[in-house]
Amino acid sequence: MNKIAGAFSHGKAFIAFITCGDPDLGTTAECVRAAVDGGADLIELGIPFSDPTAEGPVIQSANARALAGGVTTDKIFAMVKELRRDVSVPMVFMTYANVVYSYGIERFCDRCVEAGIDGMILPDVPFEEKEEFAPACRERGLSFISLIAPTSENRVAMIAREAEGFLYIVSSMGVTGVRSEITTDIGAMVELVRKSTSIPCAVGFGISTPEQAAKMAGLSDGAIVGSAIVRLIHESGPDAPNAVREYVSSMTRGLH
Repeated sequence: MNKIAGAFSHGKAFIAFITCGDPDLGTTAECVRAAVDGGADLIELGIPFSDPTAEGPVIQSANARALAGGVTTDKIFAMVKELRRDVSVPMVFMTYANVVYSYGIERFCDRCVEAGIDGMILPDVPFEEKEEFAPACRERGLSFISLIAPTSENRVAMIAREAEGFLYIVSSMGVTGVRSEITTDIGAMVELVRKSTSIPCAVGFGISTPEQAAKMAGLSDGAIVGSAIVRLIHESGPDAPNAVREYVSSMTRGLH
């Protein structure tokens, strides 16, 4: 079984997103371990970028702080390699095309495999342009994870048919961030996906409460939470790992 598929094999999956290097990579590593302790089934690691177009203010600020603190892609690879000594859940990178492109696509993918990364999400790469990155991933057994947005309507089936790992369903128009309610008809989007693929799909963008997570996972195969966790890490200071463990536990109780 593909490692990412394994995250969805025992019920609804909880996926936690953490920005690498905010406030520092030592804290990031401890927060990853804490999220896994709290029941996270898969971890998305954000590689900071200077112009993260899909992100709202919370994750944008985290990117800026991490870059100001001197985080680099190489340092992140080293942290992941270290994490792999005791973290067995799937981990994927979420970053931007420019980060991978400037590193060298083949070289980046090689380093992912070396470090123990299972896939990548590049939100600024349209489906039609994914072939610049996907073949290098495919050759190395990395999943190139596609996103489906509320505007994807007539492209949903096409994107779903070629999906790898899991499908990231974007719940709302606009950027990442906490939302008081999610009004998109997720059920209808998932139904379109199901007609074209058996690959699991998880909903992200805007989920912050156990109720929202349970509702979105009820309509799909899992829930992705980013901004709420990134904000919690920033606000909790040295206590961030404990805060993350407690928060993720409260979220996963409703799902598992």
